[in-house]
Amino acid sequence: MVFGTLSLLMSYNDKSPTPPRWPLWLLRWFCSERWLEEIEGDLQEEFMLNCRWYNVGYARRNYCWTVMRSFRSYLIFDKLRINNNNHKNVMFSNYLKITLRSLLKNKVYSMINISGLAIGIAGALLILHYVTFESSFDTYQKDSESLYRVSLDIYQNGEQVFHSAENYPAVGPDMQTEFPEVEGWAHLYNMGSKNNVVITYEEGQGQPIQLKHRKFLYASPTFLSLFDVPMVQGDAATALAEPLTMVISESTAKKYFGNEDPIGKRLRLKDDDFNDENCVVTGVFKDLEPNTHLKFEVLISTPTLYTRFDGALTRYKTGWQRKDFYTYVKLAEGTDPMALEAKLPPFVDKHMPELKDQGGRNDLHLQPLERIHLDSHLSDEAELNGSAEPIIFLSIIAIFIVVIAWVNYINLATSRSLDRAKEVGIRKVLGSQRAQLIRQFMFESVAINLLAIILAIVLIAIALPSFYQMSGIPSEVLIWENGMLWYTLIGIFLFGSFISGFYPALVLSSFKPVSTLKGKFRNSGTGVILRKVLVVFQFAASAALIIGTFTVYRQMQYVKSADLGFDLEQTIVVERAAIASPTQEGRVQQVNSFRDELAKNPNIISVAGSSMVPGKKIRFKGDVRGVTQPAGETFPMNGVGVDHHLISTLGLEIVAGKDYVFGDPQNQATVMVTENAVKLLGYESPEDIVNKQVVIENFRFTATVRAVVKDYNHESLRIKAIPSIFFYSPFQVEYYMVKINRQNIDQALDAVKAQWDTTFPGNPFEYFFLDEYFDQQYKSEDQFQSLFSVFAVLAIFIGCLGLFGLSAFTAMKRTKEIGIRKVLGASVPGLFYLLSKEFIVLILISNVIAWPLIYYTMEGWLQGFEYRTSINLLVFGLATLIVVGIALITVSFQTVKSAKINPVDSLRYE
Repeated sequence: MVFGTLSLLMSYNDKSPTPPRWPLWLLRWFCSERWLEEIEGDLQEEFMLNCRWYNVGYARRNYCWTVMRSFRSYLIFDKLRINNNNHKNVMFSNYLKITLRSLLKNKVYSMINISGLAIGIAGALLILHYVTFESSFDTYQKDSESLYRVSLDIYQNGEQVFHSAENYPAVGPDMQTEFPEVEGWAHLYNMGSKNNVVITYEEGQGQPIQLKHRKFLYASPTFLSLFDVPMVQGDAATALAEPLTMVISESTAKKYFGNEDPIGKRLRLKDDDFNDENCVVTGVFKDLEPNTHLKFEVLISTPTLYTRFDGALTRYKTGWQRKDFYTYVKLAEGTDPMALEAKLPPFVDKHMPELKDQGGRNDLHLQPLERIHLDSHLSDEAELNGSAEPIIFLSIIAIFIVVIAWVNYINLATSRSLDRAKEVGIRKVLGSQRAQLIRQFMFESVAINLLAIILAIVLIAIALPSFYQMSGIPSEVLIWENGMLWYTLIGIFLFGSFISGFYPALVLSSFKPVSTLKGKFRNSGTGVILRKVLVVFQFAASAALIIGTFTVYRQMQYVKSADLGFDLEQTIVVERAAIASPTQEGRVQQVNSFRDELAKNPNIISVAGSSMVPGKKIRFKGDVRGVTQPAGETFPMNGVGVDHHLISTLGLEIVAGKDYVFGDPQNQATVMVTENAVKLLGYESPEDIVNKQVVIENFRFTATVRAVVKDYNHESLRIKAIPSIFFYSPFQVEYYMVKINRQNIDQALDAVKAQWDTTFPGNPFEYFFLDEYFDQQYKSEDQFQSLFSVFAVLAIFIGCLGLFGLSAFTAMKRTKEIGIRKVLGASVPGLFYLLSKEFIVLILISNVIAWPLIYYTMEGWLQGFEYRTSINLLVFGLATLIVVGIALITVSFQTVKSAKINPVDSLRYE
């Protein structure tokens, strides 16, 4: 047909009729190039034939109609697909080439941008992992938002005696009976915290398997279902319904039974309260998630407790006398917990009507399950909880780190505007539109952020082992399985690519080609001001972080080096035996034998027994008054049962009654009190109370004060030293504190273990160092200090990277000026001052801005400690010097390098 068309065309002269133009334009618009030539040739041939056979008017009308009928969707879609693909491929290839050339041409700036962003992103994601783990406690529980723990505040004569996580066993069932808002309840008795427990598998082959258990609770039959504990074997609804039944974790089952089926097998529990219970295993549950405030491995049914003695049912189920149960309730959907809590005071009055007459008050509170780990720091907690403060501070640092990294990119990109001005001018002359230039610079931002993310993932993988050790996150909590991390990473990439690339893209694409090609371009005042503001922000954050790091460090050093009133060093603690003589007299003989034999060893300095151990909240409170004070007007004091070696072993100081030998067998009704109890009991000085009587009303006991002990901090320095009263009660000893010779620690430990195995056979030997145990109270603060310091250094380092890039560009921009000044006699120090003074002024401004903000922030943090260091104003000056010093070192590398360039080379610089 094409040849036929050509022959027709040859037969026509220049004056031959032509088809109308608009149908041809329409055809070329919608038709794919693959079909255009063939269709256009057919239409032309048909038009010529119609002109010959009919007339020109008919031919033109038919031509238009044929073009209209030729409109097909597949033709236009085919054209769009081909053109778009070609266009996109060409544009992407072009953007990629320009980006790679720009990165390779400016290696230093590329390295600074990519590494700064990578370090910032890596640091922020590591902090995010810590924050999400700490914030995730118990959120995985079924209906966790509806579960609450009922805490208890006990007041006596208007003063708070207890602020406890535990309360009375009847609280849960009575709440469900009396409040329709309560759908379910469960309670737990924390035997692992109160008693020393050894569980033995006696029926296996060979020697009995005996393990000491700390993560051990008695649980109501409702607990497994309420908390949706994942069962591997057994029925959650019935596993704890009967007395002498127990459920254990998978790992515990492995320890006792190996690969044998544990269901139906028996484990015997013995503890230091003479309890002996042979329980049958009725269920096995999966090992618990690490992010829970209840970390139990063994649960025994609370019906087991009801069979212990006459009245045990009241004591452990229906009683309102002893507060030693954790109570959890599930609220019905739509319940307002605050409204329910407002109903609890009359509820308590109904069940404890005698409290008001005794000058007491009990307050019950509802604690959201999901907030216990971060917000609850009560006595009798099941586990050492975390704190919300580090979460807040570290989240702020994470934001600082990423923002500082983005600021670096913006600063460097806009400061390099002079360098890229001619490039933009030439591209505009050659036809580039502003939108195309913006897309190019945004593409560069995306590429840099993508490379930074890849490098950040590599840095995280390298830093993970150290990070896990520093943060205390269990290694099984894999960072790569943290969904929030990946969402945040995508968000950082998208937002970072836009925020760090959009402003530079607008600035660079706005250059006028005439000005740039003539070399008349200068940085706008707005751009210079913005860069200065961003630099001030960077170093204000850096100064604040340095001051914060110093303050946290000083406070932690203060609390760890403060005089606690006793000596923790070189003291090991062994808890009393769970398996011992079945009689009280026999146990006393065992204790005396253990202590006396150890005292003969030259590597052991002294041995003391006590019902308490420093670093652990004391469970027993005595309602004490002076014998001359009115009955009922008592003061709460820690009640501590000790033997006569406690004073010498812990190095407690006697301030009055120094000649008294505690534990005089001729007079058991004697006590010691701490110095801060003297005035409470009605006496002016420690000497005044010696040989005076005091009454401990809740113990119905009157005793004579024979000595006064200097105040000591039994717990963390976050709280004030609590007045205490010491009773001579060797049978109540729960801990043996052994002061050992620091030169022969291993020999001393071997001697203690050997004597333990001899005196208390069948009990696994376990010990801990008293100073390490005491410092566990500061676990959250230690983690905070470590993380705060590391990430503060990262933030400062990222800021310095940006400053290095800015100083390098500033020096390059002023190369000719430097050459002229050198020719005119300027010295290197003078040039260094010239090039660095602008940065120094900005840094000083940033410090002035940071000082008041960080002062009030850290003052608020220190208020959480009863004993605290002050904020030393010298730290502010030191922080300023450090920031200025770091900045000068950073700037000096480029400025000195530029100052030393031969003036001839400088003046020839383009």
